[in-house]
Amino acid sequence: MNKILVLFDSKSGHTARMAALVAEGAGSIAGTEVRLRSVDEATSEDVVWCDGIALGSPTNMGLLSWKMKRFWDDVMMAPWGEIDGKIGCVFSSAGAWGGGSEIACQSLLTLLMNFGFLVFGVTDYVSRDLTLHYGAITAKEPREEDSQAACRKLGRRLAEWTAVYCHGRAEEHPARKMGERMFPEA
Repeated sequence: MNKILVLFDSKSGHTARMAALVAEGAGSIAGTEVRLRSVDEATSEDVVWCDGIALGSPTNMGLLSWKMKRFWDDVMMAPWGEIDGKIGCVFSSAGAWGGGSEIACQSLLTLLMNFGFLVFGVTDYVSRDLTLHYGAITAKEPREEDSQAACRKLGRRLAEWTAVYCHGRAEEHPARKMGERMFPEA
């Protein structure tokens, strides 16, 4: 069974909405179990349990939230070596475009790399002007279909990679799937 954890912090509810969409995307891959957890309720056992993690945080001055940083500093130090080699990706919501979401994603990716996660970006475009090189980002709540599609694609790609690399399911490799276009119609 493919096991995905979507772990998020959300103050306004915007990042929580993104997390639900990421979880929906991950769940679209057959044989995938998804746990959706806020940083307030998550435990180290959730992180140890998963094959892959989608980590989400509000953009806080271009960085991850203090609650997310505290979770990794305090809760995750004990099982440090138990999570090495898992697969990870990230997402973030800011108050406005240009609020530092991609930089926040980079801080989340750096955190995961320090714990030994193998991280990735997504080169596929979900619309003519939106891709996920550093992770899924949005200004406020993901209301537009493009932003929602980006979150779903991120979750789906995470589940695809864990299916391939953790469970040997080569048929889930994104490059082998037919019918997906790199640049969808606008």
